[in-house]
Amino acid sequence: MQDNYQVYGLVAEFETSDQLLAAARATKDAGYRKVESYTPFAVEGLNEALGQRKTRLPWLVLVGGLLGAATGFLMQTIASVYDYPWLVAGRPYFSWQAFVPITFEMTILLAAGTAVFGMLLLNHLPRHYHPIFNTPGFKRASVDRFFLAIEAADPRYNPTETTEFLRGLNPLRVSEVGC
Repeated sequence: MQDNYQVYGLVAEFETSDQLLAAARATKDAGYRKVESYTPFAVEGLNEALGQRKTRLPWLVLVGGLLGAATGFLMQTIASVYDYPWLVAGRPYFSWQAFVPITFEMTILLAAGTAVFGMLLLNHLPRHYHPIFNTPGFKRASVDRFFLAIEAADPRYNPTETTEFLRGLNPLRVSEVGC
């Protein structure tokens, strides 16, 4: 091995989603917290089994939408009341009903932009390389295999104990993944 070799963690490969779900529950019950799963499709109940918290993205989108609405409304108010106060057909300068379409469009624009960039930010994307890609057979994670990774940064991680724990879950194989 090389002198600068560092371990990212251990990865167990499973054949079915039910095996992965049972392994995820056992891993959470054993006290591991820095655990990630890789599946070819969404597995119902996997996030709860791993103890993953809900995303903050809906709150970010709400804030983006409210900011967009406020921006659109204030932009039109400032323009029509303060910067260019033209009296047209006897209407008041501040006619909020005319501001609704632009306010709506700005709400949608900023909410959608916040959703896209918030998702990228929260997922740490784009990520062109990740140590998990070094796992033997990991290409099958997008086809027909299910992987469960326990990171070496987990406080409960011990190379020998964690390996034995993962082998006790009856995976197809357990692999050590380096950085």
